[in-house]
Amino acid sequence: MPEIVKPIPVAFWRSAAGREPVREWLNELPREDKRIIGRDIAKVQFGWPMGLPLCRPLSGGLWEVRSALPSRRQARVFFGFHDGMLIALQAIIKKTQKAPADELALAKQRLKEVQSWHAKTLT
Repeated sequence: MPEIVKPIPVAFWRSAAGREPVREWLNELPREDKRIIGRDIAKVQFGWPMGLPLCRPLSGGLWEVRSALPSRRQARVFFGFHDGMLIALQAIIKKTQKAPADELALAKQRLKEVQSWHAKTLT
């Protein structure tokens, strides 16, 4: 009997004001770009653990989903894991060889917020 693959649940980081910046960013993209990025995230959900060329570890518990878009642009969705979930923290269209330090710092800060919020709810 074939093994049933259970996907890793995905959640979008949500601000205290209720905004979900990654979801908002995705919604602003053209339909084809959304489809490709969504498919790449689903590959990570169903195929974890993954490596290059689709997924790459960064630092501080961050990972990136790397999507090649039809417009010859590169999209990156920065994520981390928490409580068995993949948390989409920040997303960008790459404009330089390296991911911008401020975008990575923002993703790390958001991951720490998720972890500290969870720790507070357990005490």
